[in-house]
Amino acid sequence: MTAVTSAPLPAGTTPWLFAFGRWIGANMYRPAYRVHRHDWSVIPVTGPLVVVANHSTMIEPQLLFGMLPRDTAFLVKDELFRGIAGAGLRRIGQIPIRRGVADRTALSTAVGVLRAGGAIGVFPEGTRGSGDVEAAQQGAAWLARATGAQVQPIATRGTARPAGSGRRFRPVVDLLAGAPFDPQIGKGRAGLAEGTELIRTTLAKLVRELDGMRGNDD
Repeated sequence: MTAVTSAPLPAGTTPWLFAFGRWIGANMYRPAYRVHRHDWSVIPVTGPLVVVANHSTMIEPQLLFGMLPRDTAFLVKDELFRGIAGAGLRRIGQIPIRRGVADRTALSTAVGVLRAGGAIGVFPEGTRGSGDVEAAQQGAAWLARATGAQVQPIATRGTARPAGSGRRFRPVVDLLAGAPFDPQIGKGRAGLAEGTELIRTTLAKLVRELDGMRGNDD
């Protein structure tokens, strides 16, 4: 099992449950998928970091939660925080966020983690789709500007079954880490919009690079 964490995490996190959740994320899908990590060594293991990734299913967030080389709290849509499941998500360090609005509570919690030197995971597209990062919300850019955190792009492919394809036996899932960067986001709404577009295009380029690596292996 993953060791009990001492990394900066949101208030209300239960460290041993967080570690157990990481273990589940890293191992639960191994029987169903062949997961390959690429360039994982470029990911900073210390210092404030905003991890941005694309996703097509609910599987990629769980894989990243378990397989990142450092403890990371993710911003998760608040619709999932209902009943027992919601309590469990909070205890494993996940942060509920309302999509489409400036959720000050969620962003304030994330800022606290980053300023303490921790890592926050964000899916800029906001919703599941093709995973091509054709649009992005502003949360990642806002967090990077507010805290001076680096941005770590990660491209994911392979969990979604291509349209028209049959059942697949242990398909390959690829996780590709790009170079972390400082987006140097300017002031005001214009700066935030420019920073958001920089993060979107950087992640989209990494996704296309991964598509090229995979060739016809959808």
